[in-house]
Amino acid sequence: MLGCKPIRPLLALAIGATLCAAGHASEADNTARANQLLAKMTEAEKISLVHGAGFFTSPIGGGGFVPGIERLGIPPINYADSSSGINLMGKNTTALPATLALAASWDPALAHRYGTLIGSELRTLGFAGGLGGGTNLAREPRNGRTFEYLGEDPLLAGTLLAERTKGTQAQHILGMAKHFAVNGQETDRFNSNSVVSERVLRELYLRPFEIAVKDGQPAIVMCAYNKVNGEKACENKHILSDILKGEWGFDGYVQSDWVMAVTDTARAANSGTDEEEPGSANDNEPGLMGRGTWFNQKLAAALQNGTVAPQRLDDMVRRKLTMLYRHGIMDAPPVPGGQVDRAAGDKLALYAAESSMVLLKNAPKPGTSQHAPLPLDAAHLHNVVVVGGHADAGVMGGGGSASVPARDGNAVPCRTPGAKDSVIHIFDLCAIWHKSSPLEAIRARLPGATVTYFDGSDAAAAAAAAAKADATIVFATQYTMEQVDLPDLSLPDATRDPANQGYDQNALIDTIARRARNTIVVLENGTAVTMPWVDKVQSVLAAWFPGEQGGPAIASILFGEVNPSGKLPITFPASEQDLPQRAISSTNPDVDYDEGLLMGYRRYDAQKRTPLFAFGHGLSYTHFSYTGLHVTPYANGDVSVSFTLTNDGPRAGAEVAQLYAGLPVDSGEPPQRLVGWQKVFLKAGESRKLNLTLPAARFSVWNDGWFVPQGEASLTVGGSSRDAHGLKASFSLGKRLLAAGA
Repeated sequence: MLGCKPIRPLLALAIGATLCAAGHASEADNTARANQLLAKMTEAEKISLVHGAGFFTSPIGGGGFVPGIERLGIPPINYADSSSGINLMGKNTTALPATLALAASWDPALAHRYGTLIGSELRTLGFAGGLGGGTNLAREPRNGRTFEYLGEDPLLAGTLLAERTKGTQAQHILGMAKHFAVNGQETDRFNSNSVVSERVLRELYLRPFEIAVKDGQPAIVMCAYNKVNGEKACENKHILSDILKGEWGFDGYVQSDWVMAVTDTARAANSGTDEEEPGSANDNEPGLMGRGTWFNQKLAAALQNGTVAPQRLDDMVRRKLTMLYRHGIMDAPPVPGGQVDRAAGDKLALYAAESSMVLLKNAPKPGTSQHAPLPLDAAHLHNVVVVGGHADAGVMGGGGSASVPARDGNAVPCRTPGAKDSVIHIFDLCAIWHKSSPLEAIRARLPGATVTYFDGSDAAAAAAAAAKADATIVFATQYTMEQVDLPDLSLPDATRDPANQGYDQNALIDTIARRARNTIVVLENGTAVTMPWVDKVQSVLAAWFPGEQGGPAIASILFGEVNPSGKLPITFPASEQDLPQRAISSTNPDVDYDEGLLMGYRRYDAQKRTPLFAFGHGLSYTHFSYTGLHVTPYANGDVSVSFTLTNDGPRAGAEVAQLYAGLPVDSGEPPQRLVGWQKVFLKAGESRKLNLTLPAARFSVWNDGWFVPQGEASLTVGGSSRDAHGLKASFSLGKRLLAAGA
């Protein structure tokens, strides 16, 4: 057996660092070792490895637990929720900005570091697997879990998840992609049926998983609660066996989501699910919501009666053992009891927050000779008013299994203590607030000024003070969480969100904007926000759920210490009437994706609608220009693109240069799709020529197989999907059939 010294978690954040030789054996060795161990196992031992021990059984407090087999040297596997940090009380884990914020950074290198930190903290605390890696596309921005995912574009989402996965698994942790697939809303999530055509399934909703599986090679893919075209996702042979394991060659294991994802033992096992979670000691005893489980005694019975073949059980176990060998867990099992490096976590949390915030608007007040209010100039500010959003105490985090407990206790008491979701009665309706006060960070930058705080409950008093202030900063919050969808995208009030909100936020902003000299709105948001007041305010900054260092990061952006470089990973609609479904039905389980490919920015482009803020939009304190676009198709179907990017403004900053392709008109595609991007930092006055090669697959469509359509195509490069100053060039595509799985 290969040996290895115990692995010490990575404290530095250097990409690609390795810890020891564990997991570095060849794939043939890993498979051979798995087969040798499998041959020694009894049927009962095999069954014990393909289901969890039940809710709340992890001895170190994780979300899932599979006991080990001591006589064979198989270690226990503890899993922890880890969307944007580890959901574990009392361990000082780092709350990074929400995954949606990571998407807004458009930075693959940051995604790698993000995954590296989470993987390091997981292993430090004794966990073998992380339950993060959400990448369901934001078709429905009212989805309560939008903040956990990576936006509305499959290329962006898949690329970032692949890099995050590489970072996590480099720490000898089992990485994950979830929820497979078409898991687009929380309403009736255990019964809802996503009805979607094969073309739309392939081009949009499976595509980010395909990219992540092929490029990131996660050890685990978690199948979803919902049905896909009438079959439960965890009992759906087409997506699990035919596509995931067959076409894509996924050699890890498929793990079920946690409640009611499996409803039939043989159907789930034979379709491709390899592990049931949370499982239980006894399938026949009712668990959460009164339901039993399926992969323990019921799996033994299915093997006995022949509805599940012994070879299938062997495949389930072999997949898991191979992953344990590949990622060094067999040779160096995680050891609980380590101490998280808070300084390293804080450093990355600050950088990630600063890199992901999106400046949506920044303009002078109409009819005045003022400049745009941001960045704030501390030397010329004498009287500043800060209002609302508990900015005096901390910053908001998202809820459900993706929440990360506040290190030093919740900064804001709940308005309705103990309130839980109405379905499974587990998830808090009260937000987590991290003790990272924006007000404190603002005051630190204005030692000689008067900075007055109003909690927002008295709009008239705040507006009266704002009328005399040099600048007014209003903080607005939008709590989102697992199990609960939003009724709309408006900022909530006390009626909409009584657990967290005590006043009408839209009315507050409107009242202040009517009187203030300059109104700056900072959003702490988990998804898109509608803004009936947007024309009355001067600046809007989307800070998302900004994590552990949100307060200082917000201040550094507001004062120009960091030039904002985030770009929207989702479209902000002008109203809910622009969405594919006008409302989320609580009575009809069929969710019909009858808009086809017209989701997100594709919908706005095809229907010539004007969004509130476009996909890819994000302002800067400097200015970038694009020149010299050249597009060259290669004989192999790839496309070469070159152009020059210049920072012709007054400050250093980073730009996300985005490339969109328009396919031949008879291809039946929306007007454009994202086919590439590069985030580039330039000093003031600096120019750089960028050269990108776009693979043929970026231009492919699905029709019983992938192919590149023939005809005239276009390539646009600019700072957003609707950059009026972007460059456009035409080129020809030749029809090309792509190999299966290309």
